[in-house]
Amino acid sequence: MEATRILAIRHGETAWNVDTRIQGHLDIPLNDTGLQQARWLAQALAERDEVHAVYASDLSRAHVTAQTIAQAMGLTVTTHPGLRERAFGDFQGRTFAEIEAEQPEHAQHWRKRTPEWTPPGAGESLIALRERVLATVQALAACHPGEQIVLVAHGGVMDVLYRAATRLDLQAPRTWLLPNTAVNRLLWTPQGLSLVGWADTTHLDNASRDETTT
Repeated sequence: MEATRILAIRHGETAWNVDTRIQGHLDIPLNDTGLQQARWLAQALAERDEVHAVYASDLSRAHVTAQTIAQAMGLTVTTHPGLRERAFGDFQGRTFAEIEAEQPEHAQHWRKRTPEWTPPGAGESLIALRERVLATVQALAACHPGEQIVLVAHGGVMDVLYRAATRLDLQAPRTWLLPNTAVNRLLWTPQGLSLVGWADTTHLDNASRDETTT
């Protein structure tokens, strides 16, 4: 089977990204910066990449980012809940500093990336997140051998994909960036994922852009 090329993209910026507030499954919209990031990304991809399908998390911050890309390419978006961010249960809507002050034991598990730890209130463990994300990506990528697809999702999803492609375990310290609207290039075959390029944000470098394009 031919490899499927994947452009894995984190959604544009939200107000809660700026506030470092945990979003999880809460449906937080893009802010003005995030909308502009999505437009610049869509323009860049339309100019340089051939894309056969666009998939996205069903949360609006990812879906709107994906719609902007798809419209620039004459495509439609297919949503999939398997691309959602990790469920953080009772932590959603709060900052890590608040959690650390009020529930230090849980904060310690989060900081240590305890794989089987589940945030209180119907949260999702890292193990469950990894299984969900990789099963979803395998199902979608297997439909497009020899083609290139876009997956628009969330920071936690991008983290899982990087670890899978580089064979890092869930507890390895993160040394890679997860910027909003960064383009992360992967290859998928039935044997798994491999890394081609990571955290390309050249479309956000607007120093040479005409002011009229903003």
